[in-house]
Amino acid sequence: MLMPTVKYAPGLAALILLFSLSMMSQTTQPSPCPTQPSEIVATYVAQKIKLDAGHPAKEWQRSVPIVFCHDWQGKNPDPERETRVRALWSSQTLYLSFECQYRVLHLFEDSDPNGRRDQLWDRDVAEAFLQPDPSRERNYKEFEVSPNGMWIDLDIFPGGLADLKSGMTRSVFLAEKGHRWRAELAIPIKALTSSFDPNAVWRANFYRVEGAKEPRAYFAWQPTGTPEPNFHVPSAFGRLRFSKMAEDKKQ
Repeated sequence: MLMPTVKYAPGLAALILLFSLSMMSQTTQPSPCPTQPSEIVATYVAQKIKLDAGHPAKEWQRSVPIVFCHDWQGKNPDPERETRVRALWSSQTLYLSFECQYRVLHLFEDSDPNGRRDQLWDRDVAEAFLQPDPSRERNYKEFEVSPNGMWIDLDIFPGGLADLKSGMTRSVFLAEKGHRWRAELAIPIKALTSSFDPNAVWRANFYRVEGAKEPRAYFAWQPTGTPEPNFHVPSAFGRLRFSKMAEDKKQ
C-alpha cells in the first residue's frame, strides 16, 4: 500500500530532523556503565605471579575483567570512579587486581608497621568479599586495600568478625596525574578454604568506597539493594568460577 505524501514547512522539517537525530543518539549511545554479568572467572596460571602493580605481569591480560561504576543500589553511574577487577588462580594462590579511577583521594596516614590498618573502610578502599562455601551464607572473607597500600583482612561470621591473618601480600601503584590507582593482591588459598576444589563455584562481590565523610561514594559490582549503604549482603553476591587448567593451556 502506498503511503500518502506529506509536505512540511522548511522550519518544521528542520525541527523534525533535529528531533529524530536526538532520539537516535539517545537510543544508540552506550551506557557509561553497562550491566555486568553476575560471574567473574579466575584464569589459571601455572607459575607464581610477581606482584607489581606499576608493571603488571602479562598473565593479567588473559583474564577478562568485570567492570562497575554504579552505586550499591545499581544506580547513579560515575565513570570517573570506574573499577575493573581481574582474577587469576594457581593451586596455592588466588590473585586479584583492582584498576580504579578516582576523583579525590582520602587516605589514612598511619598504620601498623606491616601496613595493616583497622577500620580502613573509613577512607578510600577497594574491597573483595569471598565466600568459598555458599552453603554457609553468613560466613565469608573480607579483603581491603587502599591507594597507598594499607590493607586489612577479616573473617566474617554470624555475630561478629575476627582478623583473618591470611598472609595476603599486595602491590599498589598510584598515578595521581591520571587520577587512577591499581592494586594487586595474592591471597593464599589455604587461608580461604581447607579443601580447595577448582570445580566448585564460589560466591563473591567487589566494592569501592571513596570519601572521608558522608555523603561518601559507595560502589558495588553486584548491587546489594539496601536503603542505606551496606556491603554485607551475601545473598547479593555474584559467582566466582575457576577456569579449567586445560582451557587456559589452549590459549
